Order: sequence, then C-alpha cells, then structure tokens
Amino acid sequence: MYFGGQIKWNVQTGPDSGLQPFFKATGTPVRHQPPPMNATHILLLIGGYFALLLLISYFTGRNDSNDDFFKAGGQSPWYLVAFGMIGASLSGVTFISVPGWVESSQFSYMQVVFGYLAGYIVIALVLMPLYYRLGVTSIYEYLEQRFGWVSYKVGALSFFVSRVLGAAFRLFLVAIVLQQFVFDAWGVPFEATVVLSIALIWVYTFRGGIKTIVWTDTLQTLFMLLAVGFSIHFINQSLGWSLSDFLASEELEAYSQTWFTDSFADKNHLVKSFLGGMFITICMTGLDQDMMQKNLTCRNLWDAQKNMLSFSVVLVAVNFVFLLLGALLFIYADRFGIALPLMDGSPKSDLLFPEIALNSGLGPVVGTTFMLGLIAAAYSSADSALTSLTTSFCVDFMGIGKLPGAQQKKLRKRVHIGMSLLLIVVVILFKYVLDRNVIDGLLTVATYTYGPLLGLFAFGILTPYALRDSRVWVVAVTAILVVALIANLPPELLGGYEIGYELLPLNGLLTFLGLLLIRKKRTL
Repeated sequence: MYFGGQIKWNVQTGPDSGLQPFFKATGTPVRHQPPPMNATHILLLIGGYFALLLLISYFTGRNDSNDDFFKAGGQSPWYLVAFGMIGASLSGVTFISVPGWVESSQFSYMQVVFGYLAGYIVIALVLMPLYYRLGVTSIYEYLEQRFGWVSYKVGALSFFVSRVLGAAFRLFLVAIVLQQFVFDAWGVPFEATVVLSIALIWVYTFRGGIKTIVWTDTLQTLFMLLAVGFSIHFINQSLGWSLSDFLASEELEAYSQTWFTDSFADKNHLVKSFLGGMFITICMTGLDQDMMQKNLTCRNLWDAQKNMLSFSVVLVAVNFVFLLLGALLFIYADRFGIALPLMDGSPKSDLLFPEIALNSGLGPVVGTTFMLGLIAAAYSSADSALTSLTTSFCVDFMGIGKLPGAQQKKLRKRVHIGMSLLLIVVVILFKYVLDRNVIDGLLTVATYTYGPLLGLFAFGILTPYALRDSRVWVVAVTAILVVALIANLPPELLGGYEIGYELLPLNGLLTFLGLLLIRKKRTL
C-alpha cells in the first residue's frame, strides 16, 4: 500500500543487486515495505521442499518393483488421485502462464475450460471402462490388440513426442523463473539450472515411480492452491480492497469478458474454444499415458470414475480463480507502474506473477508460498511426465514384459536416466526457439501431435473395421502435414477466419477419414 503520490518500480536483478529492488517515487513518503526474498532464501526453500519429497519417496519406493513403478500396485485411493491430479493437470503452465494471458485474452480461457469438463465426462464414461476391461499397463496396447503392431507404434510415438514437448514446456517455465529470480544473481547459466531441475525430479522418482507420484502430487496440489489463495489475499490487502471489493471493481470488469460470440471467424469464439477444449482434454488426458497412468492405479473402475468426475468439477473452479489472480496482477501492476519483466530483451507476461510475488514488497508469506506453489505446480506434472515416458518407452518400444525379471528393473532404470537427459536437451532448446506465451504454445503443439491418437482411438471405438496396418503411419503423417498447411494459411485467404484450437479435432477427423480409406473387414 502507499499513502498518496505516484510510485514507479524499477526492479533490477544481478550479481550486485541481491534481488533488492529500488524505488523511484514522487509525492508523499510510502510505508516501509518488507524486503523481497533473495536468492539464498529461495534456494534454502527449494532444498527443504525437496527434502520432504525425498522423505515421501523413501517410504513409497522401498519395494523398488516394476509393479509399483508402473501401476502403484493398483491400490491408490481414488480421492488421493483426484486431489493430486488437480496439480498435475494445472502444472506450472497454468500457475504462471494463465494469469499472464489475461491481459491479451481476458477470461476467454474459461470457454476452453468448460470444454475440458465435457471432455472429462467422455473419458470417465467411454475410455476408462475400455482400459480397465483390457487391464493394460500402457493404454496404447489397445491399438495393438485392435489394429496391429504399426498402429500401436504410431499411437505410442504420438504420445511420446507430445509428452516430451509438453513436459519440456512445463519445465522450461519453472527454469526461466528460477533463472531470472535466483541463478542470474550468481552468474549460473540457464543450462545448469535445467540440469539441476531435472536431476532433482529423477532423484525422488527413480525408485517409486507412479506410486511415489500419487502421494507427492497431493502435497504439491496443496502448496499450489495455498500460493494462489495467499497471493490474492495479500495483493487485495495492498490495494486496500477486500475480496468482495475486488470482485465488484470496475478494474476487474475491464479484464473479465468471458464469452466471445460476435464473430465465428475469431480465434476465441465460444464454439471453437469449447470444442477445442473438449478434444484437448480427451487427447491430453484420456489418450495420454501420463494422465491415465495415475487413474489406472485406482482399485477398480468405479473408483477411477469417481476420481475423474469429482476432480473435473473442482478443476473448473480452480481455473477461474487463476484467471481472477491474473486480472488482479495486471490491476496491481498498473496501479504501481510495474512493467512486464524482460527476458532476452522482450517483455514476458509469464514472468509478471513471479515479479510481483518476489520483488514488489508484498512480504515473505507471498514470496515463500509463491515459490512453493511454483515448484509444486511445475514438478507435479514434470515428475509424472518423466515416469510416464519411462513407462511408455519400456512397455511400448522396448518390450519390457518379455524380459526376465532382473533385466526388467535394470532396463527401467536405464530408460529413466535416458528420458531425463532427453528432457534436459529439449528444455534448453526451447530457450532459443520459443516466442509465445507458454500455455498458448502448449495447446498449439497438442493440435498437431495428438491428432493421430484421436483418429486411431475414435476409429477403433466407433467402427467395426480392421485396418491395413502397414499403411497407418502414412495416414498419420499426411493428416499432420495437411493440418500444418491449414494452420499457416493467412486469415485473408479464409475471409478473415482465424484458426484456433479446432485444429485438433480437425486433425483427428482427417486421420479418421484416412483410416476409412485403408479399412478392411474385421475378422473375429
């Protein structure tokens, strides 16, 4: 808070600054603000947090068996999985990038979120019964049973590429925050930050796998939600508002347009956003080994369905709270003259939340809970991604089930290290090629990589046909190339129509139609 006058913040970070901001102000003096967290405090906090994760890993990974690593012994309580999936679904991308998206897109993201809800219902009622009936470890085993070896590999490869890129997006986000607010002050290169981040994940997942993650996700979700709640409370307090004052303010109204129905040609039109969100959820959760692996650890189908339906309703409310936080951040930044932080010389809206939480004098509670929330949100999705990539590669590509027991464990551990190294390389590459808001980039990638999965699973569930299996990869590649061509058409050629997330269902439809061309009668 301030008492009159006008304040302009000029936050500098670097080896000599210790992350201490200095202020240029005119007008009457301001009330003393508590100093921001410095790099040492943040590192101590991270160290304590990971010590807690390692303690959980010790107790959950004592068996060190493949059954626990891949399926958690099939004994996870559904409510524990449901609560943990909130953090895994949101991830560091939602934690930072969704609030940073509010200025340019307002609350239009809620149109996508309601599509998510419809998608979760489809997963619970259609896909989950299929997976439990087949008793699969990797959900792509269904494609081999239904169509053949090539279809199986095409589906598994689509997931593998999707999840590597998706996990890298999430890890990139937490790495740039740690770099900007911690390691730049010590001259540590970005590459070393990435290696450290992924090495920490490997340490607490290499024994327990998914069994460990079911429990750590619960803790991480709690920290993430506390961080958002504390941030909203203290920012409102600094503005002299109660929560009801904020919700009734004209400033919020300027950011909170939710429904966009004026022109179907617009990228964020309601129908396009809703359908895009629904198909994104069906693909990125229901056809994704990462997300479904947690659900398959429940004791039975009914528990898994309760988990999915309850968590999906809560997720809608939580996403809305993130958008409220985003509006509040921009209101606060405008009130106090805080500019968007720069990354490599360009403004980065994804960094506004950490800038305000760590450097705007809101106090240690906000800074501490923000860092805990950020780490929790980022790693709750990244750790499960690393585990699911290990699972998919072992089961889908290495045929681990055909090896003797002792060799299975050795292979799993080697693959786990290999997946960690792969993520390190991809995250580092993102620093040099990513030029958009991270949540937008993540959803855009999904429109390409999940299309073949959507088409294959839809064809298998909705039709009685078999396929000429050897030609499936041609259909998948062709559909992706056609979608890429369509996505890059200028709106002028389409009468002003802007293509959005409807590219994902279009990709799935093109794959489905291509599969019709190579169908054959199913032999029972």
